[in-house]
Amino acid sequence: MSRPIVAIVGRPNVGKSTLFNALAGERISIVKDYPGVTRDRIYADVTWLNTQFTMIDTGGIEPDSKDQMLTYMREQAEIAIDTADVILFLVDVRQGLVDADSKVADMLRRSNKPILLVVNKVDNFENLMPDVYEFYNLGIGEPHPISASSKLGFGDMLDELVKHFNNVSDTEEEDERPRIAIVGKPNVGKSSIINKLLGENRVIVSDVAGTTRDAIDTPIKRNNKEYILIDTAGLRRKSKIKEELERFSIIRTVAAVEKADIVVLVIDASEGVTEQDAKIAGIAHDRGKGIVIAVNKWDLVNKDNNTVKKYTLDIRNVLSFIPYAEIIFISAETGQRLHRLFEIIEVVIQNQNLRIATGVLNEIMAEATALQQPPTDKGKRLRLYYITQVSVKPPTFVIFVNDKKLMHFSYTRYLENKIREAFGFAGTSLKFIIRERKENE
Repeated sequence: MSRPIVAIVGRPNVGKSTLFNALAGERISIVKDYPGVTRDRIYADVTWLNTQFTMIDTGGIEPDSKDQMLTYMREQAEIAIDTADVILFLVDVRQGLVDADSKVADMLRRSNKPILLVVNKVDNFENLMPDVYEFYNLGIGEPHPISASSKLGFGDMLDELVKHFNNVSDTEEEDERPRIAIVGKPNVGKSSIINKLLGENRVIVSDVAGTTRDAIDTPIKRNNKEYILIDTAGLRRKSKIKEELERFSIIRTVAAVEKADIVVLVIDASEGVTEQDAKIAGIAHDRGKGIVIAVNKWDLVNKDNNTVKKYTLDIRNVLSFIPYAEIIFISAETGQRLHRLFEIIEVVIQNQNLRIATGVLNEIMAEATALQQPPTDKGKRLRLYYITQVSVKPPTFVIFVNDKKLMHFSYTRYLENKIREAFGFAGTSLKFIIRERKENE
């Protein structure tokens, strides 16, 4: 059974992200002491006693704001409310009951969802309870006092929350859905790609660089198979990082790549491949992820018969350390070739999980060493005894040799190329572990 979904909703700066992080047990949402910092919704799985649920952190709701970003945030919060089974409405005891709280409460009442009213920043229950009771005036039930920063009152609040859940599953199998991280510089169209694939405005799309500040996990189904898409904040050059927020975004992009199986690196066709793209690709390569390079905004490029070839050569030159990466030319705006993205991703997933029999690997190695003799140093020649595959994601091979120092990087690359010639392994890196074995073993 699916987990209940809880949306944390409220005005900006009432402590939604602090509560979210405290319950999730990790720093997932950006926390900053001014309104409008959490610009997009974030998902996390939470367990209370034997009950598991999915929690959504939303951008703050400003009911009457004309500001473009706050309007986007309000729309995102409304989507979260529609998605939720239960709404946790957070208010601030220090600010007291304000008109905007009443307007948010009216919006929530119209959703016809169960609502738990939670009053935050109650650091002293004895002194502040009279101020908590003021929130009865919202007319949506009993206010429950907590302090998100001090983690006070959580037990009583969560006990009340789970009373609203029906059909809660006590156990859940490990999520084996492939995780796809969409990464790239700001404004290359990462969120637009996801929105086009989903057919809804799930993530904020704006011409303000760095609009998507957090990584968002979104389930998607293609060809009767489910995937998880991770939309990430774009990486920027360090010289352009003026806010602390951008540093969080970089950490989050690295974290998203870390937990992904496949990384789709989005490149702006109108800019071409850049040094910053290479840095992002390097993060994915170093972590042994499957890599697909999606050249977006292809509809804006003036093309002739050599355009694809030229772009491909440029990408291969700048990203020469990932010659295995798959390349696709797409347009999030028109949907051009987007349908092929998951076909390529599925090929990469299969290659990531491909296992080669030990006997076959040793035949390839024997043929390779016959064609090109292993290197020597001071009269001592490298001897390769045995090769075997020990794991997948990425495919990892152990090679037993007489002297690790003689196994130059270039010869390891040569053997990798021979294995790729035989089995392809398109889209995935290969990892080689070199071990010494004495000749008489």
